[in-house]
Amino acid sequence: MRIELAKILLQKPDILLLDEPTNHLDIESIQWLEEFMDSYSGSVMLISHDKQFLDTVTNRTIEISNNKIYDYKTNYSRYLELRKERREQQENAAKNQQKIINQTEVLIDKYRAKASKAAFAQSLIKKLDRMEIVEVDEGDNATMFFKFPPPAHSGKIVLTVEHAGKKYGEKQIFKDANFILTKGEKIALVGRNGEGKSTMIKMIAKQIDFDGVVSLGHSVNMGYFAQDQAEKLDKTKTVFETIDELAVGDIRKQVRTLLGSFLFGGDDIDKKVSVLSGGERGRLALCKLLLEPYNFLVLDEPTNHLDIRSKEILKKAIQDYEGTVVLVSHDRDFLDGLVNKMYEFKGGEVKEHLCDINAFMQKLKMNRLNEMNSSKNPFVKPKTDEKPVVKVESKNDEREKELKQIKNQITKSEKEIERLEAEIKSFDAKLADPNQYQTVMNDKGAFAAYEAMKKQLEAEMKTWESLQGQL
Repeated sequence: MRIELAKILLQKPDILLLDEPTNHLDIESIQWLEEFMDSYSGSVMLISHDKQFLDTVTNRTIEISNNKIYDYKTNYSRYLELRKERREQQENAAKNQQKIINQTEVLIDKYRAKASKAAFAQSLIKKLDRMEIVEVDEGDNATMFFKFPPPAHSGKIVLTVEHAGKKYGEKQIFKDANFILTKGEKIALVGRNGEGKSTMIKMIAKQIDFDGVVSLGHSVNMGYFAQDQAEKLDKTKTVFETIDELAVGDIRKQVRTLLGSFLFGGDDIDKKVSVLSGGERGRLALCKLLLEPYNFLVLDEPTNHLDIRSKEILKKAIQDYEGTVVLVSHDRDFLDGLVNKMYEFKGGEVKEHLCDINAFMQKLKMNRLNEMNSSKNPFVKPKTDEKPVVKVESKNDEREKELKQIKNQITKSEKEIERLEAEIKSFDAKLADPNQYQTVMNDKGAFAAYEAMKKQLEAEMKTWESLQGQL
């Protein structure tokens, strides 16, 4: 996808037509594409289900709904508000018109039989015939609705990863990954394409061989959604057969209802998988996850090909899910409010980030700026034949001092964040160690201190974010 985009951009076109350009792009690439679009002088027409990308890039939204086109001179979020207002206005106008019609019909019935008023009644009838009926746009309200079944109980430690790594021939994807996942946690694996996120997901699902330890905890029942899950569906089967053959027990009686909640109703359940769209196949693949009460979900790019409303439904279902979740996603709006811990795969290493997606994006932006500054050519010698500049105290000097103070505060904050992350990681390691686990569990004060450290880290992250804003 990056190569295809690069080929187009290097042609310097007057207009770009982009159909789902963010599909399969990593977060950093999407962020770069947004910044490129901001400085691009040509016109852009795009289709996207990435809400945040639409809001950042576009200033006009064209809605195609029920064979009609509506043009809004604004971005996606504002368009939603204006569309709601438009439909409310149409509904109010239609109600008022219906009142006038009802009143007119009463008068027609009243005067039609009277010879002296017959002409008046006829004029009212002609008035009704000439009236242009106000139409209320029918919204496409079809949307899937589902909740994951209540999960069975599992042990406190759901997943343990120790010194894990993966090689393909001589190529080391990553090595020495260490983390544990406790019951009820929802985490995201992030990073550039090709750094090993999907590889780690496959290691957890026991789909590939690997180095080190990746083990599930006590009574953990895992549900796995692969990145190409939709493409793996048997194309010769119907929608109903795909689910019915996997359903066991009481769930078999609810297959039609289950498919209905994923927008497969009526004759749609008899469609062959081969004729389904990418979005329909994605919904069908997700439907398979509801056939068992899994207590651990491993999801690799579950939002691919889903429309914006379907992604919001999936997000809500994961938020309400009582089990444990590991997911890979490049959709920032989807991750926002869903996870507060991430593992970044970069340069063959796996790094823990105890923050939300917005703070992580801010970190990426600052790191990229630092890399750009440090990449300036160090071999260019300054000119020596110029007259020395006499330094004059000014407001710029004061600003430089302020900037220096803020940078010092940021450095101090980053050190404190590193310290807290290290202590939390150390505590997690004790929980993962069978020899120390019971000792820690018996120490009530240890867990209180652990929670306090997490809150302190969250507060420090907000301080860091505020300082970055000042900078």
